[in-house]
Amino acid sequence: MLDTGILRVGTIYGLTTYYNGPNGPEGFEYELAAGFADYLGVKLEIFPYYTVNELFPQLDNAHFDVIAAGINVSPERYSQFRFGPAYQNVSQKLVFKQGDVRPRELEDLTGNFMVVAGSGHSETLRNFKAEHPDLSWQETNDKDSEELLEAVLADELDYTVVDSNILALMRRRYPELSIGFSLSQSQGIAWATSKKGDDALRAALIEYFGKIHQNGTLAALEDKHFGHVRQFNYVDTRDFIRSAAEKLPQYQPLFEQYANELDWRLLAALSYQESHWNPKAKSVTGVRGLMMLTLNTAKDLGVTSRLDPEQSIRGGSEYLATLLTRIPDRIPHPDRLWFALAAYNVGLGHLEDARVLTERQGGNPDMWVDVKKRLPQLRQKRYYKTTRYGYARGNEAVIYVDNIRRYYDTLVWLKEQQPELMPVELQEEQSDVQLGDVSGDNETENDINERTSTPDAPKINGTKSETIEDKADGGDTVENATVENQTSQNAPSQKQTSKNETAQSQAPETGPEQDKAGKNGASKNNASDTPDAEKQADSDSQPEESADLLQDETNQER
Repeated sequence: MLDTGILRVGTIYGLTTYYNGPNGPEGFEYELAAGFADYLGVKLEIFPYYTVNELFPQLDNAHFDVIAAGINVSPERYSQFRFGPAYQNVSQKLVFKQGDVRPRELEDLTGNFMVVAGSGHSETLRNFKAEHPDLSWQETNDKDSEELLEAVLADELDYTVVDSNILALMRRRYPELSIGFSLSQSQGIAWATSKKGDDALRAALIEYFGKIHQNGTLAALEDKHFGHVRQFNYVDTRDFIRSAAEKLPQYQPLFEQYANELDWRLLAALSYQESHWNPKAKSVTGVRGLMMLTLNTAKDLGVTSRLDPEQSIRGGSEYLATLLTRIPDRIPHPDRLWFALAAYNVGLGHLEDARVLTERQGGNPDMWVDVKKRLPQLRQKRYYKTTRYGYARGNEAVIYVDNIRRYYDTLVWLKEQQPELMPVELQEEQSDVQLGDVSGDNETENDINERTSTPDAPKINGTKSETIEDKADGGDTVENATVENQTSQNAPSQKQTSKNETAQSQAPETGPEQDKAGKNGASKNNASDTPDAEKQADSDSQPEESADLLQDETNQER
């Protein structure tokens, strides 16, 4: 491989692996593979296939060097191939359509049941077959996991099995997908190489994954692709899809007109998080309109009526663009955008405080995945008393950014679909669970008796990297995650700087309070005016609404 200067990687098409996006190849596995090629200093060649069954014979025939396709390390595969370090953990979920009778154990699977041929799911079912002789299912090479999920929704199938990471992404599109139970405990995901292959390649794999684990690249990539889908809220997802069909069309031309260099769908997602696309929306503190601008910010932006949809969208877009210019230039996309969105919510001053805490504790203040762990600390006295701007509901800023990212992803998908492929009418039922959880009851992974054990894939630096499944099974979620303080509680409260350039240098000298409580526990601030001053000076001519439209549906702590 090193002699040829080419790294040949086999993968499969899919949301979590590899696909052709508007700007070229995309996908979690693709980005990992591109990083590995850069690490080796060689050219990357991708060989995408449609089924897992096609991959392994090609690997045996040395058609490519490694398989990077989100493959779990099952006992059968472990006996036939060599694997690199496990970099992600997932579990296998039995999926059915919400509204149908929920299956809770293997004996309940009496309907039309299909899985992808040659997948880890079919292997798991075969292992169960010995003690469950009545268990039956079909296997297909003509559909992938995503298509099988769509078949369940279309009532063509009663059940299928998918990995938890794929399900987490698909439920943003189809909230009717429900979990019956787990077929497996957490399983490691790793790259496969041939047992006849080069030992140097596997050694390089171990070194590469160790490096990206230690420098934060792996965590950043996982956050980019999965960090915003760790939790699922059925009602919120259902309502958003409905609103996208019913409310968005009247405002879409304005979002497109004023998005400028931003993607208009991102601006629309931000607006939904703020107001649910209600032009008369008002919080208890007085911020108003589609983009929920404060009076002072509106005046600065030349917005004379915050209740005018066009003025509000123009003002919100200009304000977000201004925030983007105040984030240090060295911070790349998409982290730069996540920082700007967090600042739209909590203020630049508090965002910088979180970046300072991140650097104090050994994290990278220029990486969103590190800073989002410290933002919740701004609620804790032991931390905020050491910062310049003090207390803030930083946990809400994390939720706020995650929500916008989810809404944006859903909008991108919705706008790419043909009308006949749009989601069907949704049931009136809420399911608020985390990725990897069994939906709706207290059944755990261990309630399904595993007949086989999965060998441990090599671990990175002696510890397993934090994964989606870890978050689901007892790990801290973003709204309650905290990081132990590595500095003295008596640290001085004067201004701190992270690296050599910070958003703090351009932030206001006093940190404004967050102005309103937003959807799903998020709140937002874009000026330092007080509610009373706003009520007295507000010149908006349209009628006000007294009720706060942004109700908390996930019971997050404010």
